[in-house]
Amino acid sequence: MLNLDEITTDFLLESTLFYGGEGNPLLAPRGVWMVNGKLLVADTGQNRVFIWNNLPQGKYQEPDVTLGQTEAEDTKRNSGESVSASSLHYPSGLWSDGKRLIVADAWNHRVLIWNQFPHQNGQPADVVLGQPDFNTNQPNVKGVGNDPTVNSLNWPYGVFSDGVSLWIADTGNRRVLYYEEIPTTNHQRADGVIGKDDFSQRDYENNDPIWPYSVRISEKGEMAITDTQYYRVLLWDNWKKGLSQKADTIIGQENFEGNGQNQYRLQPAAFTLNWCYDSFFHKNDLYVADSGNSRVLRFSPLPQKNSPSAHSLIGHDDFGTGSENSKTMMGTANALYWPFSICIEDNLLAIADTGNHRVVLKKLDK
Repeated sequence: MLNLDEITTDFLLESTLFYGGEGNPLLAPRGVWMVNGKLLVADTGQNRVFIWNNLPQGKYQEPDVTLGQTEAEDTKRNSGESVSASSLHYPSGLWSDGKRLIVADAWNHRVLIWNQFPHQNGQPADVVLGQPDFNTNQPNVKGVGNDPTVNSLNWPYGVFSDGVSLWIADTGNRRVLYYEEIPTTNHQRADGVIGKDDFSQRDYENNDPIWPYSVRISEKGEMAITDTQYYRVLLWDNWKKGLSQKADTIIGQENFEGNGQNQYRLQPAAFTLNWCYDSFFHKNDLYVADSGNSRVLRFSPLPQKNSPSAHSLIGHDDFGTGSENSKTMMGTANALYWPFSICIEDNLLAIADTGNHRVVLKKLDK
């Protein structure tokens, strides 16, 4: 089995490269999730979510369930009609415990919840957050330029739950919303906000998440917010501290004022990030989708100081190679191209390899 510490650009040759249905392939997937042997993919570029009840074993396999479209082959935003309980527009983050499903329906400015795991194509959601009903989809309900509220959303790209509570990366409002329990009613009010002093604020300052694209909570209660626009991941040793305190540790920058791509270097390094979009806790480690550098970084153990160096990487031969370098310019068959989302279950890593329009499934040693 391949040692994660000795990753080279041919690692994909020892992985499962999955492209969706042979006649209905993925297009720019930005969300991936695994649970109980199931694979869920947000086929973002085609406004749908695919579900495979068993992990694919080859390049192509037709999905068991398609959400967001009336027909599995359809790709139009909101199925080419008005927004509804069964439509999607640019779905992104996913979460499921195998019993329920939560989807960040980003460009409809809402989050959808299925109380029962979907088993039919086009199955309508049961609960909508961010909007008063399933037939509205304006940012912050009232439209562009309006301030957020305790129950509104604006470009929510990320969702996460521990099975009890829910966190939403309300990206366009530059905040993360916290729900003590997974909501069961439409337009439910959030119980807390991370990154703002109150629910009506949207302006930003460097001590808070600037463009939070993803939020993750570890089994120990640690929190990672992938702050895309400042090229950093913010870490709290306990998520509850995030409701009132700035992050304990910063990955990708030396301090809260730092905001340079690769810390203003011409090439990446083991301690820099460039347009990062996701992170994922696994055991005592943190994996980061360093999308702009077309790589996934592994930090082991979890960092406790700013600007830590990654322990290892996936996607390049070394830490000094970025997506614009010659090896990847010649083709990405054996490399990543703007990975947006990652998920790990039972030492199996899934990467939404967005620029390559595929999902990479790879067994980890650790």
